[in-house]
Amino acid sequence: MSFDINEPVITRDDILILNDKDFNPRNVCIVTGAGSGIGKATCIAGAANNLMVVGLDVDEKNGEKTQALARKMGGQMIFIKVDLTKDKEVERAIKKAAKLGTLRYLANIAGMQHINSVEDFPMERYDFMMSLMVRAPFYLAKLTIPYMRKSRDGRGVIANMGSIHAHISTLNKPVYNITKFAMRALSQSIAAEGGGKIRSFSVSTGFVKTALALNQIAAQAEQRKIRPEQVVTNVMMGKSRIKEMMSPIEVGNLFLFGFSRFATYLNSGDLLFDGGVVLTY
Repeated sequence: MSFDINEPVITRDDILILNDKDFNPRNVCIVTGAGSGIGKATCIAGAANNLMVVGLDVDEKNGEKTQALARKMGGQMIFIKVDLTKDKEVERAIKKAAKLGTLRYLANIAGMQHINSVEDFPMERYDFMMSLMVRAPFYLAKLTIPYMRKSRDGRGVIANMGSIHAHISTLNKPVYNITKFAMRALSQSIAAEGGGKIRSFSVSTGFVKTALALNQIAAQAEQRKIRPEQVVTNVMMGKSRIKEMMSPIEVGNLFLFGFSRFATYLNSGDLLFDGGVVLTY
């Protein structure tokens, strides 16, 4: 049985447009994972909200496609090819972004998945996931906070992609679970040090219509000894009270809301939009 979980086409009507004086082309919004899924959607939402978006991804072809879509929406976006596991590339990207305006917003979204048990988990995959999904967000925050502090009003916002797996741990996703709990801890740590001027928050969702979700199905079926269709109905959506995956732009909208003036008191908190999984588990 095959599954067609395609990312929905993003239209202007899907995007949350916010009236915020700081949403202007002089302010830069850095987004990782810009080539696909939630990162792509957040880039488009940011550009549509009049920010100067800088998208980072190792996937140059799809990153440039995102840039074209963001500009088609009437916004501004620059794509920079970056391997987030390489410090020198990250440093160069931040310096380029800083030349485009005031570094005001950072969305750490890039991630990956590997399905396996603790006892069988390959350590090279563990190291890569930790580098991409914990170390890179930390380093990006470390590099961008000084720019935020030196800005005219000393303000900035850093958002980190969580998951239901930042709240509960599920079978055969040990490293993904660890990285997502870490994103909540990173958000809280930044907020603790930010003095109310540098805010931070996390966004936690259930399954979203992205390649990351689609690509899990076969591995989940093999690990759990169930049919692929059972992965979708029983595992992915089984605990959700809403039996439909979120669209990437719905998640992108959450990042923009969290960045905006309407979310001033969102500081160290987590936006849990999960269809009722965690609290009704």
